[in-house]
Amino acid sequence: MTGQLIDWSQIDTVLLDMDGTLIDLHFDNTLWNSHLPEVYAQANKMSTDQARELLFDHMRENLRTIKFYCLDYWAEFTDLDILQLHRDMSPLLRYREGTEDFLRWLQTHSSRTMLATNAHRDSVMIKDTHLNLLGYFDEVISSHDYQQVKESQDFWHTLTKAHNIDPDRALFIDDNEAVLDSAARFGIAKVLCVASPDSQRPARAESAHPIIHNLHDLVPSA
Repeated sequence: MTGQLIDWSQIDTVLLDMDGTLIDLHFDNTLWNSHLPEVYAQANKMSTDQARELLFDHMRENLRTIKFYCLDYWAEFTDLDILQLHRDMSPLLRYREGTEDFLRWLQTHSSRTMLATNAHRDSVMIKDTHLNLLGYFDEVISSHDYQQVKESQDFWHTLTKAHNIDPDRALFIDDNEAVLDSAARFGIAKVLCVASPDSQRPARAESAHPIIHNLHDLVPSA
């Protein structure tokens, strides 16, 4: 796949997800699926399997809501220092292959580059501390700013109105199928699905949206 996938003359705004799109999702998967249950089990004198079942059940109950992505909510629910758990896992923080090349190229392009994430802003800041992420962006938007998740049409209505985005001239890249569906349903002209959000897991074989493996492949050939 090459930069020909996108006609860059038709793009005014590039909207990029953070976790799994720019940053290897191995960090978040390890944090939430392994580290949190282990620490929660120790704190509550239960087995890791019991802790994982309790936590995962609660996550499923809150899927696609702002609570699911809210670090303050999980800190209250677990009575744990969720930010410290993020710091514990910080050695796993890394960009997906090709991400920095793509972000550097975008800085030479005339389009606006915007981070559009469901992540809590504290999570954004921790990742920026380790990866110097935010300097690549003209604007940074968290769904917590609007209390509306990206899976919701309300998020896209609020985002495009607040930042004067023309959906017909926008590109959005994410690894979450439900989020991509919502963006496409709203009318974002170009939506692309990341094939390998977690470097330690197999790439997805299919998506309802065009698949991109390496963001550097979107850079036009010289």
